[in-house]
Amino acid sequence: MKHIYSGKVRDVYDVGNDNLLFVASDRISAFDVVMAEPVPDKGRVLTAMTAFWLDRLGDVAPNHLVSVDPADFPAEAAGLPDVAGRAMLVRKADMLSIECIVRGYLTGSAWKEYKASGTMHGTPLPGGLRESDKLPEPVFTPSTKAATGHDENISFEVACDIVGADVAKAARAISLDAYQRGADYAAERGIIIADTKFELGFIDGELAVCDEVLTPDSSRFWPAEDWAPGSTPPSFDKQPVRDWLEATGWDKTPPPPTLTAEVIGTSRERYVAAYERITGKRFADWYGVRN
Repeated sequence: MKHIYSGKVRDVYDVGNDNLLFVASDRISAFDVVMAEPVPDKGRVLTAMTAFWLDRLGDVAPNHLVSVDPADFPAEAAGLPDVAGRAMLVRKADMLSIECIVRGYLTGSAWKEYKASGTMHGTPLPGGLRESDKLPEPVFTPSTKAATGHDENISFEVACDIVGADVAKAARAISLDAYQRGADYAAERGIIIADTKFELGFIDGELAVCDEVLTPDSSRFWPAEDWAPGSTPPSFDKQPVRDWLEATGWDKTPPPPTLTAEVIGTSRERYVAAYERITGKRFADWYGVRN
């Protein structure tokens, strides 16, 4: 297999026949810095949850997933360490050069912009909103894809300039539909999906959902019982890592402090809890999980 990309979390291999192997590692990053210590099974949670959502949202749009069963992987994949459960065999796609973000609640960078100017991605919002308030309806708020540094929030009009108006409208429709369906399903299980990021690309001329979908890394998951406008609820993601790093006084430049066993364990519990609560399945039953 030809290794073609390594990101903060994923490694991508070209396996021929217009297919790729996406391998989600246990690497965890915070403040754009990858920690030296992994969070066990994090990659499996991301893969398992993505597979769940792609199956559930299959009628919203096509997707790139071929299989998550290790038996379907190329023979060469057996040479990758601990690959079961953390890899997806996918079809190649011509990816859009924008991030497809949907916001259902006012938080993160959108809250910072609103506090400063009363807008979200340049669009005025009603006055008097509080942090973590539910928006009147979900909003498609695209961003650029930065090769280095941070992505930049852009207006829908700028997204149209980048990918074309028809493609931007189609991406918006798919993203809003997938978010709403996912958010409604999660709400029945006591989880608020505050916002999320989708990656879309063309496969055989059709716009398809690619990469990870509605995971704790690509979304903000809040326990519904802890949500209260005016504050930031705890989240089912890497928040224990962020909080611990902030408390150390780290200046957010490499190298980061060594994560404690407690922080690593708490983070794993958060990821696993998100998967089990959303899907209703036992994480212990997923490929490669050791009890």
